Amino acid sequence: MGVLIILILGFIIGVVFVNVSKTGSVRPIIITTIIGLIIGVVFSAIRIVPAGYVGIVDFFGRVSPRPLYSGLNFVNPFAKVVNLSIRTQEGMEIMPVPSKEGLTINLDVSILYKLDPSKAVDLYKTVGPNYRDIVVTPQFRAAARGVTVAYEAKALYTSEREMLAQAIFDSLSSMIKDRGIVLERALLRGMTLPSTVSQAIEQKLKAEQEAERMKFILQRETQEAQRKRVEAEGIRDAQTIINQSLTSQYLQYLWINTLNQNPNVIYVATEANMPMFRAINPDEENLRKRQISPQK
Repeated sequence: MGVLIILILGFIIGVVFVNVSKTGSVRPIIITTIIGLIIGVVFSAIRIVPAGYVGIVDFFGRVSPRPLYSGLNFVNPFAKVVNLSIRTQEGMEIMPVPSKEGLTINLDVSILYKLDPSKAVDLYKTVGPNYRDIVVTPQFRAAARGVTVAYEAKALYTSEREMLAQAIFDSLSSMIKDRGIVLERALLRGMTLPSTVSQAIEQKLKAEQEAERMKFILQRETQEAQRKRVEAEGIRDAQTIINQSLTSQYLQYLWINTLNQNPNVIYVATEANMPMFRAINPDEENLRKRQISPQK
């Protein structure tokens, strides 16, 4: 196309030159036409492939086995160059998928993928430039439905969510890798269940969490009972040791120590020479010390 445009421009320039010079000769027309043709051929042989793309050279149905990489390339001026992106692309789908219980779930999932440059020519030959709609999207949907049918709906609410995304990744990757498409990641972004089903799942999960909480409480109470049992055994052993070592000398020591701490305590000796202690009420002591007035 570029060659034809420059050729026409060269022809027009030659015609204008002849009309202006009024020589009547067709030689300038031929010269400018040839120059335009040469310039058009040269410029048409130069193809620029943008960054992040590979170029596929298609010369009237014959595809070059070597792709063109980003930058300046020289090709047959009459060949067509089709640019295919090798950048990471995102495929997003919101699709109804079945669960293990037979429920229909609206799944919001994305994939990140890119084209392998070394297999771009084969993909162009066998599929074409519209490989996303022909290969990626249909197999993406099939892989998602094939995986979710083995999982219960509650898996999307729990830690099995990542396992489900990984299963979709593994299934789809095995489907498209032979086509030269590299799958980078599968992302499970969200899901929607019927309201009655989601409420039932939430109630079940809540009951499971309550059961786990009660199990924790029971374990804590068991440990507390064990602690009290150990404490009681310690008190019992301490009392046994004290009873074995309780002598008159020890009681006298306690008596002396008590006198030092409280001056309102008196000592009463017994026949067995065992000390006994009695605290004196201060009011009673004052009454005792009060003088008795003489009777008239």
